[in-house]
Amino acid sequence: MRRVRHAEGHFTSGEMVRDVVLGMADGLTVPFALAAGLSGAVESTTIIVVAGVAEIAAGAVAMGLGGYLAAKSEAEHYVTERQREAREVGEIPAEEAREIADIFSTYGVTPDQSAPVIESLKKRPEAWVDFMMRFELGLEKPQPRRARVSAVTIGLAYVAGGLIPLAPYMIIESAAAALRISVVVTLAALAIFGYVKGRFTGTRPLRSALQTMLIGGLAAAAAFAIARALT
Repeated sequence: MRRVRHAEGHFTSGEMVRDVVLGMADGLTVPFALAAGLSGAVESTTIIVVAGVAEIAAGAVAMGLGGYLAAKSEAEHYVTERQREAREVGEIPAEEAREIADIFSTYGVTPDQSAPVIESLKKRPEAWVDFMMRFELGLEKPQPRRARVSAVTIGLAYVAGGLIPLAPYMIIESAAAALRISVVVTLAALAIFGYVKGRFTGTRPLRSALQTMLIGGLAAAAAFAIARALT
């Protein structure tokens, strides 16, 4: 009888999606608010486009740098905690073994059932430390290039998101007309972005689309109101 291999359908690119969401969400709302605020103060779309492009460039660099530093901090934290855990495994193995038994007990595994696993881990110190990092501290080993990939992903997502609300100002001379089209385009982009995000993360796409459009729309509206009040 032919055996059919079970294919797991779990999504494992959460960090990448998080970076894209972070960059795209800010890219869609911040440049839109800037362009909308300027629309009430100037008639020239050229000025709005120049200011918008400058903001997108600065925002992409700032967001990318923030993502890089955050990922580097996570990696440094992992290294520090792993060194501490390795030291504890070597110096107080009895206490660490008790902690493993406590971890298993939360899953309904009795001490007698977990004892063979604990003895096996004692013979493999590296695996023991890996186990404690994952199940005691809840820390996963960061990817080697995580910081650089995060910076580039967030930065590019910000640029892609920022160009969407700014595009109407690049092709329409009237700032007021460009603003109306920018509102429609930005809300549509938020909905599409939310739908795609839902498909990738396994949540309901339509619900994700509505939530993203609502949250992004409210954020953009608040930023727009502040920008208009200051111009």
